[in-house]
Amino acid sequence: MTIDALNSLSREDFVNAVGWVFEGSPWVAERAWNTGIFEDADSLHQAMVNQVEAASREEQLALLRAHPDLGTRARITAASGAEQATAGLDQLTPPEFERLERLNTEYRDKFGFPFLFAVKGSSKHDILRELEQRLEDDPEREYREALRQVYRIARFRIEDSIS
Repeated sequence: MTIDALNSLSREDFVNAVGWVFEGSPWVAERAWNTGIFEDADSLHQAMVNQVEAASREEQLALLRAHPDLGTRARITAASGAEQATAGLDQLTPPEFERLERLNTEYRDKFGFPFLFAVKGSSKHDILRELEQRLEDDPEREYREALRQVYRIARFRIEDSIS
């Protein structure tokens, strides 16, 4: 879809077109639609990020929690599945899958939301290494990093869908 076509959509159609960009959180697109005409994919992305930044902590946490654990094979959207497959997370060996499940559980228990990582351009080894490193972060720093990763994921999704 072109940015001009996106700009011409009704609120409902706009949300249908880009509401999926922020996983399970169409409210981001609903609020961004109110900001006006978008010049390009960058301005669309920035408008959506601004809405998340202006949201309450509870809304932000709900957004983070809407994402599936990396490497899971259940309760995953088509977008997440495709992204994870490009990083090889659909081809984990049994020991790698067990390790990832254990680390995901430790992370979720510590921080209260799933490990978030924009996997595009990364390998399964990069992801496992990053997960182990970020488990050492303090909660507030990791909260901000998780949001930063969600913004990167959204950016990649916008780039893939807006021409």
